[in-house]
Amino acid sequence: MREGRIGHWDAARWIWVFTRTHTAAVLCAVLLTMGCSAAPRDFQSPIPMPDRFSASGTRDRQAQWWGEFSDPALSTAIEKALASNFSLRTVWDRLAQAETIARQEGAALLPTLSGEAGATRTRTQTGKIATYASNLRLEAAAGYEIDLWGRVRSKRQAALLDVQARELDVQAAAVSLSASVASTWYELAEALAQVRILTSQRKTNEQLLDLVTVRFHQGQVQAVDVLQQRQLVQSSEGLLALAEQRVEALRHQLAVLLGKPPKADLGTTDPLIILPEPLPQTGVPAEWIQRRPDVQSAYLALQAQDRRLAAAIAAQYPRLSLSAGLETSGPKTRFLFENWLASLAANLVQPVFQGGKLRAEVDRNRALLSQTYHEYGQTLLNALQEVEDALSREAHQEKYLQNLEKQLKTAAVVIERTRSSYLNGQLDYLRVLEALKSRQSLERDRLSAQRERIESRIQLHRALAGGLLLERPALWKPTVKNSGEHGKPEVSLDE
Repeated sequence: MREGRIGHWDAARWIWVFTRTHTAAVLCAVLLTMGCSAAPRDFQSPIPMPDRFSASGTRDRQAQWWGEFSDPALSTAIEKALASNFSLRTVWDRLAQAETIARQEGAALLPTLSGEAGATRTRTQTGKIATYASNLRLEAAAGYEIDLWGRVRSKRQAALLDVQARELDVQAAAVSLSASVASTWYELAEALAQVRILTSQRKTNEQLLDLVTVRFHQGQVQAVDVLQQRQLVQSSEGLLALAEQRVEALRHQLAVLLGKPPKADLGTTDPLIILPEPLPQTGVPAEWIQRRPDVQSAYLALQAQDRRLAAAIAAQYPRLSLSAGLETSGPKTRFLFENWLASLAANLVQPVFQGGKLRAEVDRNRALLSQTYHEYGQTLLNALQEVEDALSREAHQEKYLQNLEKQLKTAAVVIERTRSSYLNGQLDYLRVLEALKSRQSLERDRLSAQRERIESRIQLHRALAGGLLLERPALWKPTVKNSGEHGKPEVSLDE
């Protein structure tokens, strides 16, 4: 053997002896000083939690809250949206991205191993004589950073907390989507009911116009009465046109929420106004807050930022890494495994002067931690406000509905009496017209108030909802077709 080279069995023995005598003690000491990196810290709530909400019912809430309305068509629409809505799909994609980042951060906890192979051939010309020489080379290198201060583990923990937060973001997006579908569903139900009412009111106004016209020809009323009634008919036609346009717009909106083109067939029956059941239990705020996905996500974001701060602090301290390598070369393949050159090294790197860059990074992460803490507090406040707003809105909407019912009963009496007085010549037609317009407006207001009460209940469920059972969709991948122009493959947007 050549000087400075050793056989491959001797190489392995040499590495083992060196490791045992020089590195093993250092490595054991390092592992003892490392211990386990600190677990994510718990943080106190930035705000005091109330003991109870301002109102509560006795019914238990359902996991799939829309079941309260006992509307199978609504349930079908929400299930389609949860499976096909593109905005929700993008949140699933963000979760997949967070998972890959966590895997990347976790890879830093494991050793790295790389290999390299090369070959050279040289030609030397001496006069008319040419000589050739070949050389083959194989190299293997391994490296590992010993996580003395928990920097790598802190970054890994932050990435794992981000994954959990993205999972909860999916849940929060699903809750918001289900509420948006339900809101649009009952807006469409109201719009369809408004079309039916306005159609009926137009018919009633046309009948009255015929009656007033006949009385005008008989000389019993003036021409202005006919003109006023004709104007009311025209007003009804205008309102009907607007209601029909709103129906079309809401159908388009609902189709898009279901992941379909605006003009696509919804595949469901027309929605109807269904008033909700009595108020459900609102629960204890401190317990309810633990079930709300966006609140949990904000808390995990706070813990993740705390881990990033720990990683930034640890980056100021020395880094210890181990490296090992094996190298062999020879003129032919059969000689490659006869001679080896082995190396084992430990490197300690201590930042000395970087112009305050590392300290500035620590300060930046401290500011981000403060920001995330305050964002968490604001999320808590917003969540509490949403519940209280929904409870207050429903209570006042119920009172408003009761008042409208009273007004409608009074309006019916007013119309009957003014019509009788008008036919007896005791009143002019303007009083009849005002009573008629008032009643028709009240009928439309009642529909809107009923839908507003439903919307209050939807927002209450949205504010109180926990996670939903969701089936994770597969990532979209383009498919390649072989029928492209000039024989080139085409990429299809179909899954």
